[in-house]
Amino acid sequence: MDDPIRHPLAYARELRGWSQSDLVVSLDRAARRHGLRSGADKAAVSRWENRRKQPNPDSQLLLAEAFDVPIADIELYGWPDWLPGSEVPLPLGAAYAVQALRDAQRAAMDRRSFMTFSAAALAGLAAQWASIEPDRLPSALAGRTAVEPGLVDWLEETSAKLTAMPTEQRQHTIKLMDAHLVTVTDLIDGGRHTEPVAKRLHLLAASLATTCGWYRFDQGKHFAAGKLWAGALQAANAAGDRDFGAGVLSDFAYQSNWTGRPDVSVDQLGHALSGTRHPTARSLLFLRRARAHAALGERSACYRDLSEAEVALSTRADGPAPAWCAWMGPADLAVDSGQCLLDLGRTDEARLRMAEGMSLLPKSRDKTRGIFLTYQAKGFLRSNDVEQALAVTTESLDLATRIGAERCVALVRELAPAFRPYRRVDGVAEFVDRVRAA
Repeated sequence: MDDPIRHPLAYARELRGWSQSDLVVSLDRAARRHGLRSGADKAAVSRWENRRKQPNPDSQLLLAEAFDVPIADIELYGWPDWLPGSEVPLPLGAAYAVQALRDAQRAAMDRRSFMTFSAAALAGLAAQWASIEPDRLPSALAGRTAVEPGLVDWLEETSAKLTAMPTEQRQHTIKLMDAHLVTVTDLIDGGRHTEPVAKRLHLLAASLATTCGWYRFDQGKHFAAGKLWAGALQAANAAGDRDFGAGVLSDFAYQSNWTGRPDVSVDQLGHALSGTRHPTARSLLFLRRARAHAALGERSACYRDLSEAEVALSTRADGPAPAWCAWMGPADLAVDSGQCLLDLGRTDEARLRMAEGMSLLPKSRDKTRGIFLTYQAKGFLRSNDVEQALAVTTESLDLATRIGAERCVALVRELAPAFRPYRRVDGVAEFVDRVRAA
């Protein structure tokens, strides 16, 4: 199998059929046209594509000329979003729902694993969702196959069972969920059904696309995750479910924060908060926005959102929470609050909050536990409690390996360099070697 493409520059090269050496030649030609030398070599291109270094403004101008990209796009979109081949989401509307779902299914086979949409594209998608009224689904859609409610019952029940399986089992059921999404999309596209059945099919497609997207996200396949969530947003919008749409925007925001774009996350969550009223949903959205503010070093905004999240979670609701946030509880609030405090330098308070949250987390949420353990490890390392940091990080790696959660393994891998100064501590050298081999 081919290695995944992990950077837009590598994808832009592939679109042209260029190797890294070919790109160097193109940069040299562009520089000579201006009586200059590019100064770029294959090693520099490799550093750009591995995110170890960003091309300086002069190199970006030469890259833009080599790829025939207007110079204005450099300032408008920023590196690397101005490169050719960037994805643009389809406009929201019932007419685009099937196309978006088909695109999402094809994306599962795509080798790109870098971020799907630029900051500008995500901002436009969120603003569009927040301002437009969903289309009304036709009362009967022309098609060859009559879709009976009983078939939809079975699809909903089976999908719910697959989604509810323990985290450890989901790595084995993803192909079944993918197949269900294909079936539901086919029924939407080629079936004949009443408006209520059409709405149920769109909501089921949104649910399946969201779950399948999270699996890809956990595997580090951000391109596929983004495309699946874009399909989920289209389907939820076609069904007129604003709460579900807010949840999908929240997923995009979580991904943005995870991939180092907390400013984009703040923007997405602001739009999501405008579209949902349930207190549990609002608590989760405020909590995620607090995390983004903390990553940006925005103390006042972070503390304000943490307070809002706590108040919302304690507010009595008129009905059950939307399915996409039904798991949200005191454990999540405590651990993520601790991570915010850690980012803002309040290490001792952070450790207490994280320990409180870990004690409340249900055992069934193994993937979340693995991620939270790495948060705890960062707090222990900040306090120079190396033995405890090693214990919880090893537990996280063991758990992530068992359940097949690549995202958790990646977190441990990112944390490993912080242990290197302590290689003489018993067990640290063996742990670092194990992570290197993981």
